[in-house]
Amino acid sequence: MSCIYVQAGVKNIGFLSFGHWAAAPGSQVRSGSDSLLQSIELAVAAEELGADGAYFRVHHFAQQLGSPFPLLAAVGAKTSRIEIGTAVIDMRYENPLYMAEDAGAADLIAGGRLQLGISRGSPEQVIDGWRYFGYQPADGKTDADMAREHAEVLLQVLKGEGFAQPNPRPMFSNPPGLLRVEPYSEGLRDRIWWGASSDATAKWAAAMGMNLQSSTLKTHESDKPFHAQQADQIQAFREAWKEAGHEREPRVSVSRSIFALTDERDWRYFGGRGGDDDSIGYIDQSTQAIFGRTYAAEPDKLIEQLREDEAIAAADTLLLTVPNQLGVEYNAHAIESILTHVAPALGWR
Repeated sequence: MSCIYVQAGVKNIGFLSFGHWAAAPGSQVRSGSDSLLQSIELAVAAEELGADGAYFRVHHFAQQLGSPFPLLAAVGAKTSRIEIGTAVIDMRYENPLYMAEDAGAADLIAGGRLQLGISRGSPEQVIDGWRYFGYQPADGKTDADMAREHAEVLLQVLKGEGFAQPNPRPMFSNPPGLLRVEPYSEGLRDRIWWGASSDATAKWAAAMGMNLQSSTLKTHESDKPFHAQQADQIQAFREAWKEAGHEREPRVSVSRSIFALTDERDWRYFGGRGGDDDSIGYIDQSTQAIFGRTYAAEPDKLIEQLREDEAIAAADTLLLTVPNQLGVEYNAHAIESILTHVAPALGWR
């Protein structure tokens, strides 16, 4: 590809939490209750600090955040400005109509601030976990096909058009015509994001009219470093969006592990974590992935390193992955350090 689409310097900056908990030495998050309640507290703190988003990862059969909608609704009720999202919900596990009801309710509680990241998902803690949730790919289809089919149904339902035949003798009076899933939240359809690992799925997301989420890993598809491969993916997404003829401008987020070393705690936790090298591994038996580096340095050095990250430059939204088991106070400090010591120098603020 010959060029990179570079966005204006100003970024939406949010955090991304996996919501881990463990009754282990040093963990400030020892139970599911701790994880959920501290997630709400961190979202409130991030809003007060001026961050733009509170995002949560969804994993099943694990001591991490699972069903996201009660949490999203609670965060929406406790905040007033910050975007509230997921990155991502595994659509292999989802009933798209029930999901549309939950998402509509959470978005209405939040006043239209929901940014819902969905995807085919990653390898989970159990083999074919979606089977326990009652789902199975159709004959000749894969679990990835099933995830995309669930996503397509969700997108159709979120348009708000009636599709269900009303009962001629209902318990309550119906509006005229076919019925839709309720509650319906206007505009939510445009705030659905697809977490794409490969360039091909990024193009598919663009064709479907979804925003793009790109993580700290992607399918290894060239000999370029991670950030350059991710920038190519973003360009491919935007070109496919343009070809699809959508009227609105899409959004793009990237996730990064970034820590400004400003005090003794930062050095103790992350002083030896920063490195110049990406890593390559397998996320399943057949898919080779490239994993982006962790950025951890004093603010002046961090600023220079981040200037070279082409994918951050190309995205409008940056999600900072947070070590949630270190507790709300430390994670708020880590977010504030980026917002005050790093973001202004890079033109992100």
